[in-house]
Amino acid sequence: MLRRPTPADWPGLEQLWQLYMHDLSGLRGTMPGPDGRFHTRRLEPYRDESDPDRRAYLIEQDGPPVGFAFVSRLTERPVLMSEFFVVRAVRRTGVGRAAAVEVLGRHPGQWEIPFQEGNTGAVRFWRQVATDVAGDSWREDRRPVPGKPHIPPDVWITLEISGQSRSPTQSFAQNGSE
Repeated sequence: MLRRPTPADWPGLEQLWQLYMHDLSGLRGTMPGPDGRFHTRRLEPYRDESDPDRRAYLIEQDGPPVGFAFVSRLTERPVLMSEFFVVRAVRRTGVGRAAAVEVLGRHPGQWEIPFQEGNTGAVRFWRQVATDVAGDSWREDRRPVPGKPHIPPDVWITLEISGQSRSPTQSFAQNGSE
């Protein structure tokens, strides 16, 4: 379900990125370039598998890729969930929650997870994931988006992941599916 991408996976990841950026374009006010595509420059640092500070993960369901997770600040704390996306066809099926819990569990310690409050699906999703992995031991605050005063502040969840966090299966059994 969750694996590191190979060089052959990057064209597909770039396509998933286009879907992700399209989803966020209404919240962020971003527009595609003259070629009709959204920029991919934020993907570039994740291509370097030797970078100890970043990890890219491909989310799969029964073979095809259905999403991604990009994690940064691995060499410092808190770890940052830089980008997370699953295609609409698998939202609310538990695939995204299982992947998020697995990503968090792979990097125990303090985490920060930002998202836009206007993205109501992300609000519900990340609050549920935080509760799944940290119970009620997480906090939420709002922070301005650097260099974008026209965009509402992002919501940031801060939580601690111990090396003994619950598995996605345990979380779903206790809390229902995504």
